[in-house]
Amino acid sequence: MHIRKYGFDYGRRALLEKSLKGGAAAGVLTGLWPMLSKAMTMDATKAYPEDLLSIEAHTKGKVKPGDVITADNVEHVEHLLDPIALEQVKNMGRRIKIRESTKDVSKLFQADYLEATLRNQDKAKFDDVGNVRGPDGGPWIGGNPFPDAQTGAEAFANLTLSWGRHNYSQYAVRDWDIGPDGNLQYQYDFVWAELNTTARVDGSVWRGEEDKLRYQSVWFTAPNEQAGTSFLNTWYYDQRQFPDLVGYLPAFKRVREYPTNQRFEPLVPGITVFLSDAWAAGDPMLTWGNYKIVERKPMLGAVSGNWHGERHENWHMPVHGGPKDQTFFDIEMELVPETAVVEAEPTGYPRSPVGKKRVWIDVRNQMYVAYVTYDRKGNIWKSFEPGYSQYVDGDTAYKASDGNVVWSWTHVMSHDFQSNRMSRFIQAKEVSGGYPARYETHGEDVYNKYLTTSAMRRLGA
Repeated sequence: MHIRKYGFDYGRRALLEKSLKGGAAAGVLTGLWPMLSKAMTMDATKAYPEDLLSIEAHTKGKVKPGDVITADNVEHVEHLLDPIALEQVKNMGRRIKIRESTKDVSKLFQADYLEATLRNQDKAKFDDVGNVRGPDGGPWIGGNPFPDAQTGAEAFANLTLSWGRHNYSQYAVRDWDIGPDGNLQYQYDFVWAELNTTARVDGSVWRGEEDKLRYQSVWFTAPNEQAGTSFLNTWYYDQRQFPDLVGYLPAFKRVREYPTNQRFEPLVPGITVFLSDAWAAGDPMLTWGNYKIVERKPMLGAVSGNWHGERHENWHMPVHGGPKDQTFFDIEMELVPETAVVEAEPTGYPRSPVGKKRVWIDVRNQMYVAYVTYDRKGNIWKSFEPGYSQYVDGDTAYKASDGNVVWSWTHVMSHDFQSNRMSRFIQAKEVSGGYPARYETHGEDVYNKYLTTSAMRRLGA
């Protein structure tokens, strides 16, 4: 007979008490990050009781790893899903496979990013305007600045400063846009590149550009009608400044500047993704405000096991559900023991169609697992649901040059709930044009090749 040290629902009640008290350290049985850094163990079971790390214990045996959540049994986990995901399961035929919770926190990170987070713990601070500073008053020096985030602003600093958690990331993206009738309306291939100049995992400043945070570009490679469309964002370190945004449209054969606050519109026809949606923190964090942690709670999240590197040569994922059985990816979710639920408002965008956003952030790695926006009337508008994984699938693993397994996002489902349009996309091994997914420069001049105005013109041509 298994005797529990802590009674059923102990963890959920403890998280509720923490929510009522305000900013409290991650962990229930002990502080998570102090335990990780001092004991040098990545074992989350030291910080959370069984009912927060076992879906079977959490649901009193009604759901267990290997089960599939459908409309018939979603009632047992409805408190663990965001409102749009719940509606998808209840009324749109979505299914979610349940897996064991990840106990080893190191599997939720890229290895060098975790090392930087541990090395630089307690060295970050906000300056008098709200920008994150390192111990010498300069830009942040790598890893999560606030691994044990106590406020909504600290949590968003973790999301904003290093989106992909690599110094350089190049995502080969294949997107499918599904209409309300369930039919495929658009299919795009594009490449998304991001190069951090500061907040790098090794503490360096790229080319001495302390005034910048990142260069980020996106260029479409298919279909022919949109191939060559490209955009470049130049982000400043000062989070009060809007990025410089330029784009190349093949029809006009020229690069043009876009309004700096034009961040709530689709990049191309049919897609539901806005620049503002990226990593749930697609805008400079000080152009949003009123950050607050409104709750701490367990959640279902796609944080492991969702890379299909062995199951498909181009890392594709099976689909199901919706009117034509092609609206949702087949994914695996697990019980995330603690999320900080953060709300924020677009204070720097007087004409923003978004009224607020709500983001569920896994406190173990400070990465978001669910993100929902609301319109100006307070009605639910969109969800932007991500999946992540170490890139291991069976006997296949994708490793960085240091020998460590790559960690990154694997897929996103962006659902415009009001129009019932779904954009679902994966990080593919390669997209048309011969562009691969990669997480290092390998000495290549990626800046001049992909991240300048002239590069936008060249890629567009």
